[in-house]
Amino acid sequence: MTGLYIHVPFCLRKCPYCDFYSVVFSGEAAEKYTDAVIRNINSWQGKGVSVDTVYFGGGTPSLLTPRQVGRILEAAHKSFSLEQPEITMECNPSSSAYDKLCAYRSVGVNRLSFGVQSADDCQLRTLGRLHNFRQACGAVEDAVKAGFFNISCDIMLGLCNQTVDLLRNSVDKISSLPITHISAYMLKIEENTPYNCEEIKNSVANDEVISDMYLETVEMLESKGFMQYEISNFAKPGFESRHNLKYWQCDEYIGIGPAAHSFFGGQRYMCPDDVSAFAANKWQSKLVTDDAPDKLEEYVMLGLRLTEGITLERLSLLGGAEFAKKANQTANLLQRHGLCRLDDGRIFLTPRGFLLSNTIISRFLQV
Repeated sequence: MTGLYIHVPFCLRKCPYCDFYSVVFSGEAAEKYTDAVIRNINSWQGKGVSVDTVYFGGGTPSLLTPRQVGRILEAAHKSFSLEQPEITMECNPSSSAYDKLCAYRSVGVNRLSFGVQSADDCQLRTLGRLHNFRQACGAVEDAVKAGFFNISCDIMLGLCNQTVDLLRNSVDKISSLPITHISAYMLKIEENTPYNCEEIKNSVANDEVISDMYLETVEMLESKGFMQYEISNFAKPGFESRHNLKYWQCDEYIGIGPAAHSFFGGQRYMCPDDVSAFAANKWQSKLVTDDAPDKLEEYVMLGLRLTEGITLERLSLLGGAEFAKKANQTANLLQRHGLCRLDDGRIFLTPRGFLLSNTIISRFLQV
């Protein structure tokens, strides 16, 4: 099954830590964008593609009206074979009124992801968020009243002047909401953002503290029934994000919208990050980023992000028996240091291993 990703490139105000592509929202631009999304979705009619997940990411997808979202989903139903789809919309608590959430539910959205980030209002202001924690709680409660039972919230780790106690408070309060999924991300200071300055760099947690934060977050969330299934993602049983799993399991997905990435037909490609060009052109441009992805490399790199890990059998199939043998030896060494586990032919990282995942993945690929 294929996933469908819709990148919605609009924000009321850009958060100072974010480097995802977005522009200032306007109603006129959003309508032209919606028309372009529908044109591009319609181009898939008659190609026999079956889709079982749709994901509206951004940007701030909840700036689109329910009518616009409904038109996009109507086009998806006509162009793809949609089979019991998980349809997710990322939402900002500041733009998620109850009536609007009811309308999203009525046009087919069945999963919401709220960018809460913290339960501390001071930290939310520093992050440039447009909501406070009370509003975030209200948005989640309104979502439940609107009929949503599959709800995710984001938490950020390693914020400016964030202590382990402050993070513990956020994890406790957010995980106590009526939600089924949590994404817990470590703050990364991106080069082309206002956060890339000495003042911010000097106020965020150092590597040792953020490691402690991460390990404590994993422990706290699992004690509350949110089981880790990927480096940054935790879910109650049966509520793992079906769409995001496609990325890590090397399944195909089609991206629509400026800056949207795709993996389809054996290629990885993207649409350039230019919403004006996207709206003006009949079809979105296709910039190929990898015309022949290395299956072994991608299996190791993406599979080790998951708690289920990778198998020696699959490594042998993709890389040969000698590669699998050396990978087994590497896993045994890492296991002695508590960084991974080797169980019944399966290699998977521990939470401590996830903290060093890039280094460990490189080590496996160099065997």
